[in-house]
Amino acid sequence: MGSREQLIELSIPFLREVKDMTPSAAMERWLNETYGEESALYKDLARLIKMGVEEGWAANQEVDGPNYRRSRILEPTPETFHFSITAVYMNSADPRRFKDEDDHDVLRGQYHGHPYGELNLVAPLDKGAELKGLQDWQGPGWTAPDPGSRHYPEVRGGAVIALFYLPAGRISYDFKAPG
Repeated sequence: MGSREQLIELSIPFLREVKDMTPSAAMERWLNETYGEESALYKDLARLIKMGVEEGWAANQEVDGPNYRRSRILEPTPETFHFSITAVYMNSADPRRFKDEDDHDVLRGQYHGHPYGELNLVAPLDKGAELKGLQDWQGPGWTAPDPGSRHYPEVRGGAVIALFYLPAGRISYDFKAPG
């Protein structure tokens, strides 16, 4: 079994456990307490998604150059309780046009919304790299944007791989970004 298949197989029991929970600040705290960076699940998922980037099956499609890439690993299926699995690679070390004008170490991605929320494992590649969650900046661990939330994905301090699970595979780029 390859690393992609291992990641999917490892995700299924996790998704079974969280399938009826609602992404929120409370769920984000629960994820970080239950499956934080010292947990076996976090370590295994982070290792496998990093392997996926190295092997070329995860975060392999450029969104805006080589420092902002993503890929859908698996569409929603009954086996994953109708969650999709996606990976995003963002690296703030190299300036890009999405860079936040106010903070010179932030890479800002495409504005989007989460109709049903999102569960997002944050796997930094560089020590100190963080992903902006809706609650605050997150290093190794999880974010869980609420249903209906909208934001720019932002990374600071280097490279991060985000492994995210979307209920029903729903993500929308059809929203106008705030001025």
